[in-house]
Amino acid sequence: MEATPARARAYVVCAVAGALWCLLPLPTVHTPWWAVALLAALYAGCEQVARRRFAGTFYPVLLAAAFLLPPPAAALVPLPGALFSHVEQGSPWLRRSWRAAQLALGVWAAARVHWALGGRNAVVASDFPYALVPALAAVLAFCLVLTVLDGGILALAERVPLRRAWRGLFLRSLAPIGVHGLAGLMMAVLWRSPYGPVAALLVLLPMGVSWWVFAQYHQERAAHQATIRALVQAVDIKDGYTRGHSERVGQASMMIARELGMDDSRVEVLRFAGILHDVGKLGVPTRLLRKDGPLTPEERRVIELHPEYGHEMVRGIGFLGEARAAVLHHHERLDGSGYPYGLLGSQIPESARVVAVADAFDAMTSTRSYRRARPVSVALEELSRCAGTQFDPLMVRALVRALGRCGWHPAVTADEVQSSIVFPPSPTASSVLRG
Repeated sequence: MEATPARARAYVVCAVAGALWCLLPLPTVHTPWWAVALLAALYAGCEQVARRRFAGTFYPVLLAAAFLLPPPAAALVPLPGALFSHVEQGSPWLRRSWRAAQLALGVWAAARVHWALGGRNAVVASDFPYALVPALAAVLAFCLVLTVLDGGILALAERVPLRRAWRGLFLRSLAPIGVHGLAGLMMAVLWRSPYGPVAALLVLLPMGVSWWVFAQYHQERAAHQATIRALVQAVDIKDGYTRGHSERVGQASMMIARELGMDDSRVEVLRFAGILHDVGKLGVPTRLLRKDGPLTPEERRVIELHPEYGHEMVRGIGFLGEARAAVLHHHERLDGSGYPYGLLGSQIPESARVVAVADAFDAMTSTRSYRRARPVSVALEELSRCAGTQFDPLMVRALVRALGRCGWHPAVTADEVQSSIVFPPSPTASSVLRG
């Protein structure tokens, strides 16, 4: 972290000073040191496991400390785990100091709110459901402090614009921290019960199992993303003129799906469909993909095999679901004149009808070796003109509405073409083949 700007270092120093200020009243507060030591050791152990196995942070012990201890004592609990945590890159002590100060401030704020609302008495008396009210307020305070501090360090250390530094941080962190808060409250109630701290530790077992399952899901999701990224990179390397096309088709497909009111899981599958729709180009000779000018009928027939090649490549990837049908059928036409099977109307899978519109739209609005990009408005007019014969009118209208609301800002997908190359007139949407 040697490259950390001076203002970010100053921000960390201020956070450390704030954490030390929270600890100042410790000599005047009745502190159960054995409980502080036990919770601090427990948090340090859980944090080590979480960082190495799950790449996450374990908050239930910290929130249990906020529900059990006076604020200054609660602020001590995260310090050993944060100060001796493993740091892979950058300045270890700067990162550790930042993490320790951030967590100490968050736990202190949560404890202050919890005690101010009478949460300590509610925990001791196991007063449900009232105990949930101060606990919820404490979780909100904890989440808010972490969000404010995280946004500040993003703005100063990573130079993220201020208008974006805090955007979405609070809402994204609220749900997982809320679950950890419930586990922390259960720990606190059992800790104060006749069964004592040993019973409180049992709460961590189901929490750990659920977290492990959640971590496995994210690892599987990361593997899916890596698989798709590798396939798309291979296509981009082979067909350099359409670099970035797959990602933009995925984005347009996602916009259409959302406009149609599909649920999030289907939206994600259709994004995969758009991204992978041209993966079959890996089976097409490179000289045809990079050819300047129009294709001969024989060359066109070879390129028209790419949906079948693509389907063969992805049909064994189970998580793609209906995206596999889109890869195979995205060049079908409503009037039955498409390929590879000449399907008619509703015979064409819905996912393929979505991707067909997204594919043609990006093909027309991107510069290629054989023609210049067309304006978005012209491309939408062409799609509307071909709706009902080549494209599903429902998908075309959904794209028009989505673009009207969100706009479209395509990235450059090909190197600048030399001025000596003469571009033929732009083809109609029905003749877009190589996109």
